[in-house]
Amino acid sequence: MSRGGAAPKPGKPGVRGGRAAGVGRKTTAWGGRILQEGTPGSPVLRLFVRWVRRPLLPAVRLWRRNIQLRVVASTLLMSLGVVLLLGFVVIGQVRNGLLVTKEKASESQSAGGFAVAKDKASAPAAPGGQDDGSSDGRAGSSVTWRSELVTQLASGGQGAFYVVALSADSEDSGSSNRGPRASGGVDPVASVPQSLRDNVDQGTGAYKTYASIKYLDGQEPKPGLVIGTKLKDVDGQAYQLYYLFPLAQEEKTLSLVKGTLATAGLFLVVLLGAIAWLVVRQVVTPVRMAAQIAERLSAAKLQERMKVTGEDDIARLGEAFNKMAQNLQIKIQQLEELSRMQRRFVSDVSHELRTPLTTVRMAADVIHEARVDFDPVTARSAELLAGQLDRFESLLADLLEISRFDAGAAALEAEPIDLRDVVRRVIEGAEPLAERKGTRIRVVGDDQPVVAEADARRVERVLRNLVVNAVEHGEGRDVVVRMGVAGGAVAVAVRDYGVGLKPGEATRVFNRFWRADPARARTTGGTGLGLSIAVEDARLHGGWLQAWGEPGGGSQFRLTLPRTADEPLRGSPIPLEPEDSRAARERARQGAAAEQGNGLRLASVPVQPAATRSSLPVPPRPPVPPRTSGPAADPTALPGGGGARVVPRVSDARVEGESVPSQAADTAAAPAAADQEESARGR
Repeated sequence: MSRGGAAPKPGKPGVRGGRAAGVGRKTTAWGGRILQEGTPGSPVLRLFVRWVRRPLLPAVRLWRRNIQLRVVASTLLMSLGVVLLLGFVVIGQVRNGLLVTKEKASESQSAGGFAVAKDKASAPAAPGGQDDGSSDGRAGSSVTWRSELVTQLASGGQGAFYVVALSADSEDSGSSNRGPRASGGVDPVASVPQSLRDNVDQGTGAYKTYASIKYLDGQEPKPGLVIGTKLKDVDGQAYQLYYLFPLAQEEKTLSLVKGTLATAGLFLVVLLGAIAWLVVRQVVTPVRMAAQIAERLSAAKLQERMKVTGEDDIARLGEAFNKMAQNLQIKIQQLEELSRMQRRFVSDVSHELRTPLTTVRMAADVIHEARVDFDPVTARSAELLAGQLDRFESLLADLLEISRFDAGAAALEAEPIDLRDVVRRVIEGAEPLAERKGTRIRVVGDDQPVVAEADARRVERVLRNLVVNAVEHGEGRDVVVRMGVAGGAVAVAVRDYGVGLKPGEATRVFNRFWRADPARARTTGGTGLGLSIAVEDARLHGGWLQAWGEPGGGSQFRLTLPRTADEPLRGSPIPLEPEDSRAARERARQGAAAEQGNGLRLASVPVQPAATRSSLPVPPRPPVPPRTSGPAADPTALPGGGGARVVPRVSDARVEGESVPSQAADTAAAPAAADQEESARGR
């Protein structure tokens, strides 16, 4: 939407004295705002979010601005992932291979031991036994039989394996000849898992499992492979025989493989990072150079060029960039030369026309003074000649002033002035025109000093142009001049209730020689350069000159200046859109209706019917209480000619909702019908 008739943004109050239609609704989108400023919630939560954000912001800013860092970091992360994946695969394969080899060797070793134990248990008794069948000789040998068996089987291990003999779970193990036996100081009960013992006791073959081998002498437990089976001793009693194979050597081998892979992977990742850094540097360096050269070209250093080496793609890019810069330099120089010629032509013509214009003025004054002796037709011609000569002189003066701004020769003579005195002089000069138009000029906000460092002559010229335009196009209604001061800014707003501005015209009204209806001849108004010069004067002060208007609702022009020279503006004490605009009144009615619907008691705002308003020559002026809200940022730039950037009207609507109101506001209804025909505005 254009600046002339913009509505406020949804969800933000746009009317002072009332709320918008969406009153009472609150935004609770925590997920999308948890890392943004202004996070809703308790102060503790906001403090925590700020504490988390503070160390991350520099890193995030560096990550977003440095493409070389992003490429190298991405390469390192991906390389690390690939190395880890390959390491896990290789280590898994090595571990499985070691375990398979260990299991095969262990099964072969344990099978031989089990066969030896079975053969020894089935061997005939030793000589010297009794012939009466008492078996005392075999009984005597069974006392040490298991111990001798464990010692004999473990004698070939030499630490490569251990042998453990345990009584079967179904027999009594309380007697000394049936107790646990183990070699190498191994804890026989703790080293064999109970689950394996149950399987061995219930089965007939050999069973195996991985367990931790524990020692009675305080050594650290070691992982191992336990293989066991159920056999019978010389007495025919069942017992369990186990082989325990430590995996210490396999662990050392696996640790060596892990260390080798980790070292090789680390060197590989670092090497890949260095390679990525070197490769990316070859690409990023010319891009950075191009960016630096582009910045220097944008800073008017048109002679800067890229250094081109080689014949690759980057070199062709540099050559194309240099050729583009050279063409731009030639075009800009041509345009600058043409602009200088145009400015020189305008300045020379304006100066050269002054001499013949002075002669013509003298002759016209003589003819004008003697018009009483002429016939009516000649007398009228003399009057028209004098009037057009006045316009011609004004046009020459404006052209000379514009040429000074274009050439950069305009100088600012700033000194502390009270804008109330300037406004008073402007109103005194415009009183004769206001009396002829039937317009009354009212001043609001002059109850306190409005002091700023400014050029009094230029500020008076700006305000005179605004006030005269408001009187000429106000259609006989009141013109309100409002002044305000807050923070580091002062402002003067001129409000009229004439035909207003159509949507989009508020941005074009500052263009040179712009007219609302170009089909009509310029028979009224000024030279068409007044607002263009006013914009340049405001910009010379470092201030803003902005316009607002709506069809049939009048317009308002606001001049905002810094209180101290060279101080940047952050806001304006006066909102650009007046409070008595149709959109503001509609928002006030909607806000009042919404609050009444929520059960709130609000004072009703009297609105006069259209017929009553149109019959009154002067709109009513209900007082508005002063407000004390602080100034907010106003990002809008100076609109109009001279290549100034024009900010859309929606930005102004946002600024108005946050700007500082004047110390004394005056609200008036616009007494113009919506279907009133708009006349041409020759500002």
